[in-house]
Amino acid sequence: MAIVERLSRYREFATFLAKYARADFVIDEEGERGTRGIERTAADGNAFARDIEALGPTFIKLGQLLSTRADMLPPAYVDALERLQDEVEPFPYSEAVAIVEDELGVRLSKAFVEFAPTPLAAASLGQVHRAVLRSGREVAVKVQRPQVREQVRRDLEALGELVPLLERVGGISRSLDVPRVLDEFRRTVLRELDYQQEARHMSALAHQLRDFDSIVVPLPIDDYTTSRVLTMDLIAGTKITAVSRVEWTEIDGGALANDLCRAYLHQILVDGLFHADPHPGNALLTPDHRLALIDLGMVGRLSSTVQDQLLRLMLAIADARGDEAASVVVSLGEKHDDFDEASLRRMVIEVVGGHQHTPAKSLNIGRVMLDMARTSGGYGLRLPADLALLGKTLLNLHHIGRVLDPEFDVNGSMRRNATGLMRRRMLKTLTPAHLLSSALELRDLTERLPERLNRILDAIAANDVRLKVEVIDHGSIIDGLQKVANRIALGVVLAALIVGAAMLMQVQTTFTILGYPGIAMLLFLLAASGGFWMAWTILAGDVKRTRP
Repeated sequence: MAIVERLSRYREFATFLAKYARADFVIDEEGERGTRGIERTAADGNAFARDIEALGPTFIKLGQLLSTRADMLPPAYVDALERLQDEVEPFPYSEAVAIVEDELGVRLSKAFVEFAPTPLAAASLGQVHRAVLRSGREVAVKVQRPQVREQVRRDLEALGELVPLLERVGGISRSLDVPRVLDEFRRTVLRELDYQQEARHMSALAHQLRDFDSIVVPLPIDDYTTSRVLTMDLIAGTKITAVSRVEWTEIDGGALANDLCRAYLHQILVDGLFHADPHPGNALLTPDHRLALIDLGMVGRLSSTVQDQLLRLMLAIADARGDEAASVVVSLGEKHDDFDEASLRRMVIEVVGGHQHTPAKSLNIGRVMLDMARTSGGYGLRLPADLALLGKTLLNLHHIGRVLDPEFDVNGSMRRNATGLMRRRMLKTLTPAHLLSSALELRDLTERLPERLNRILDAIAANDVRLKVEVIDHGSIIDGLQKVANRIALGVVLAALIVGAAMLMQVQTTFTILGYPGIAMLLFLLAASGGFWMAWTILAGDVKRTRP
């Protein structure tokens, strides 16, 4: 009975998701997200989040993934889903101790001098405890929830069975590739269940941001990290939203915001690996007035080709160049059979142009990108999920920047740092491996060039150069048009004979055939013969053309 009830709840969730996945929401004139058609309130979003939370940790994680896809859900639901990560009940301390001892292979007292019973935070897949190593180093220990892996695998199997239902309900498959989204979620949640993968992300991001003195990323402690336990540096600090106004007067918030913007642009456009969840709750102000980025479980990856296109898109939006933004959007997307490029371009130009007179410091590029990602599906173009994830990242980055400095201009910082970022991208390609690969390709070209030139010159000398040019056979086209014209003319003549015969049927004559006026019958017979002959020639010609 429990299995039946669980599957019933899954179907209810799928129907609920399909009902709102196509909600039509846009950006209003004041720059705030709004809905068009059915208004969705904060109460609706909270109810939506509660329904997801009741289904367990897998669906909580799915809700967190959907909170990064503002191109799919109304703002009220996105805002409610963002709060899921802060409202999960912790599991008992005794179970956390058992998991740590089993994973590390030692008693808790042998590994840690202190291990706080009350967790610092609890999430859908695990919770974090403050601890002190035997060396005196303060750390944060992230412990995975008991039996969560088995539950996630069962839930993923059930979700796989719901794919056909999601594709049928509400017609959402036009703008959303349901199997691909669920496959993306499956890979994301399985990666997050491996804390060693998160530890590698932390090390990579800390290395990327090593030149940014005002940005801090906690480092993992490998000897105390397994797939279910992650031990990392404990960074003391206060969430930037909880810092008092008096303390802000002693801090250069504008400089911090600019450094944070440069750091994220470096991650996105130079390294291609970026922290994809930079909301204000994941940014701490340390006692020495630096910014600490925590919770690095969600990251985004971009190829070098996509990086170049995204830089063009962000700069085009910042400068209100709708035509260029439309070209980039078209090149990024996957075109369907019903792709309407002209209408899509008009939409992008309208969206970008609608913000042309918005003050630079108020323009939110992430919000514009999310709006374009949302509406493109209606024109037969499916944009990559990376674009929506990046749009949400820039949206949150804008919010953090405004918390640090209400007058901070994210777009101005982006334009100022664009040249330096491109220079870093160029320097990044000058690695020994890349130079060696280019040298090998150059050597291959130089070795084969004389042989190829000799063959070309010999062919020219022997007058044996041939060009293959495919052109349209105008003669065949003219012949075909002439045949069509002849058949139309013959059809008109036959129709005239039939009409004339019908009129002559009313004229009585001494010459009759089968009791009917003879001239009229002759015209009918002539028209019938001509019709049969034309039908025969058409059918015979079609059969001849279809034969191999």
